[in-house]
Amino acid sequence: MADSPGKSDNAFRTISELAAELGVQQHILRYWETRFPQLRPLQRSGNRRYYRPADVALAHRIHRLLDQEGYTIRGVQQLLSGNGGGEAAAAAAPAAPQSGPGSGELRAIRNMLAAALEASAIQ
Repeated sequence: MADSPGKSDNAFRTISELAAELGVQQHILRYWETRFPQLRPLQRSGNRRYYRPADVALAHRIHRLLDQEGYTIRGVQQLLSGNGGGEAAAAAAPAAPQSGPGSGELRAIRNMLAAALEASAIQ
């Protein structure tokens, strides 16, 4: 999790360090703080933010849910507040039908799109 070689995984992160680690702008982290009450970094003099290891892990989870798994802000809010942020619910949260007419076709299309995205990322 630590990007800088001299910093432990248990060390506090500044907003710039966490933003760089996640690949987002600092204002995105400040926005997440307004939307997710669970994300509360320590604020020192001059409003300097220091993210604890638990905050860093939560920010990584929020980023994964929003950017990789396609959740909306509201969906992540419900997920985090509904069960205390349990990881089991995160895996089951996208409640897409597992069977039914056309579900096999949808999976095939999803896999084809994922492969196309991977191919474009490599180039």
